[in-house]
Amino acid sequence: MSSFTLISRLYIDGLQLLSHFPWLAQASSSNSLQPGIFKKISTPQVVNGVLSIIIAYTVVRLIQVVADWLSEQVPRRFRLLVKQSIPFFKGLIIVVVISHLLNLFIDISARNVLALSSAVAVALGFAFKDLVSSIIAGIMALFEVTYRIGDRVQIGDHYGEVIGYGLRGIRLQTPDDNIVNIPHSKNWTEAISNANSGQLEAQVLTDFYLDHDVDVELVTQILYQVAYTSKYTQLKLPIAVQMEETLWGTHFKLRAYPMDARDEFSFKTDLIRRAKQVFAKYGISYPKLAVNE
Repeated sequence: MSSFTLISRLYIDGLQLLSHFPWLAQASSSNSLQPGIFKKISTPQVVNGVLSIIIAYTVVRLIQVVADWLSEQVPRRFRLLVKQSIPFFKGLIIVVVISHLLNLFIDISARNVLALSSAVAVALGFAFKDLVSSIIAGIMALFEVTYRIGDRVQIGDHYGEVIGYGLRGIRLQTPDDNIVNIPHSKNWTEAISNANSGQLEAQVLTDFYLDHDVDVELVTQILYQVAYTSKYTQLKLPIAVQMEETLWGTHFKLRAYPMDARDEFSFKTDLIRRAKQVFAKYGISYPKLAVNE
């Protein structure tokens, strides 16, 4: 059943119900849409409205393109700031256009605005429940700063960088270079993990699995040196090496921050490659797992 058919059916059922309660029907009719709520529509008005929508769409797309270009031209520390301003300017354009269209076609008065708002709220509530939920969640996310463009987030089974922030949802670019569209309504039902929360750096965890008999002090020193000498490492932030004993060997965890969160996987690859070269030089062994034949 289409949204229009559903709303029509609900409207007819409502009229039949009101017929059994004259006093309620009279109260309802006093708040209904007035015959003069819409202005007399002319061809120039229609042309004006269509041009406004086209111009608004063009400006929104232009903002996206310019911001993406500018973010790569400014110093690294300002890159995320430029991208995070995109949702604000997009929202501003949408508000201005909607206000212009309402003023163009509707006789703005307190009574008409109240009546129209009630009708729109009922229609949206029944026909576009999920859409409205996503829009409201998106507005709340702007104030709560759950995620911003440039953040690296985990939502459900999806992890990646937020590259787009729309009215209905966000767009994630995964490490596999896939684009995942996620509605803002996931804010209500999913735990959201944010690795950098608007910052340029995000901690990267690199795992190393070695034999029980390795020289722990030597391995720890090697991992620190590998992290401090990487071209990706942000030296202003802490570097830590942690260990955990398991049945099959010793698990070393190297925690460090790249200068740009976008270099997460290049950073991890660089750490592993150079650490393995040093391990081979010192004859550091890996766990020996028994294979059942």
